[in-house]
Amino acid sequence: MNLPGARLAAVCGRNEARTAAFAAEYGARPYTDLAAALNNPEVQAVILCTPHPLHAQDAVQAARAGKHILVEKPLAVSLGDADRMIAAAREAGVKLGVVSQRRLYEPVQRVKAAILAGKVGRPMLGTLSLLGWRGPEYYAMDAWRGTWAGEGGGVLVNQAVHGLDLLQWFMGPLVEVSGAWANLNHPGIEVEDTAVATLRFAGGALGSVVVSNSQNPGLWGRIHVHGENGASVGVQTDGGSSFVAGVTQAVEPPVNDLWTVPGEAHLLPIWQAEDRERATRLDVMTHYHRLQIEDFAAAIRGDREPLVPGEEGRRTVELIEAIYRAGREHRVVPLPLGG
Repeated sequence: MNLPGARLAAVCGRNEARTAAFAAEYGARPYTDLAAALNNPEVQAVILCTPHPLHAQDAVQAARAGKHILVEKPLAVSLGDADRMIAAAREAGVKLGVVSQRRLYEPVQRVKAAILAGKVGRPMLGTLSLLGWRGPEYYAMDAWRGTWAGEGGGVLVNQAVHGLDLLQWFMGPLVEVSGAWANLNHPGIEVEDTAVATLRFAGGALGSVVVSNSQNPGLWGRIHVHGENGASVGVQTDGGSSFVAGVTQAVEPPVNDLWTVPGEAHLLPIWQAEDRERATRLDVMTHYHRLQIEDFAAAIRGDREPLVPGEEGRRTVELIEAIYRAGREHRVVPLPLGG
C-alpha cells in the first residue's frame, strides 16, 4: 500500500497469522505488540483501526512514542477519552486526525460549497436520516460488537457517526440536544439499534436525527439542509446500505438527491449522472479513505492541520454523548457538555 511520499512499514494485530499474512501482502513488518511496533524507527504515523474503546489508550501510547495518529471513527467513546487523546497529541507535538472520508465525497463537497457561498442563505433546518440494516451475522463477527464495553454504543457510534459529522459540518456548532434511543429489533445485542434526536444550533437553526439499523434491505442515508431563502440542498451518502458477507455494501453511490438553489436545479441530474459514472470506475468503499490518508500524510509533511483534526472528531463524540445522556435522563441537554 504505497501513497505519494508514504508507504506501509508495519502492521500490528492480535491475530498473529492474519497479521503476518496481511503484512506480507504489502511488504510490511508484522507485530502483535503495539509497543514493539511503535519502537520501529521507520514508523512515523499510525492508523488505529482497533475497537472503539481502545482508541484512547492506543492513541495516547502512540503520541508518547512521537507518532502521528489517524484514528478510525469514532474518535473515542467518551468526551473524556477524546480530550485525553487531543491533549496527548498536543503535548507530543504530533498530528491527530479522525477518519471522516465522506467529507471528500463530491456530492458532499457541493453541499458544503453551496452553504459557504450563501446559496441557501442562513441554514435554518438540517435533517439526517439513516435507515440501514445490520443483521445477526454482523454482530456475530466479533465478540465486541453490539456491547457497551466493546463497541461503546450502537447505531449512533458505529453507523450514524459519519452523518452526525457531516450535519455539524454543514450547520455549525450545537447548543442543545434532546433525544431518545432504544434496542427495538436486535435482542442479541446490548446497545441501541434506533435513535432519534432534535438539535438546536448556535445560530438558532434546528435539526433532526433519525437513525436505525432495522430496515432490511437497507434504505438510505440522507442529509438535507434548508435555508432562509427557501433553497434546499442535500446528499444521499448511503443508498441501500447493508452488511452482506462481511462487507458493507450500497446499492446506490453517493449522489446529490435534493437541489433547489435558484438557477441550479437543472444541474441535479447532470451531477447524479457524473457521480454514478464515477462509481463504476472507483471503489467508493476505499477511494475516499485513500484520499484522506493522502491528506494526512501531506499534513505531516507540510506541518498543517489534517482534513479532520481531533478537535472536530471530538464534536461528534460530544453530540453522541449528549443524545445518550438526553435519552437516559429524559431531558434537554445543553452544550458544551459538563462533566
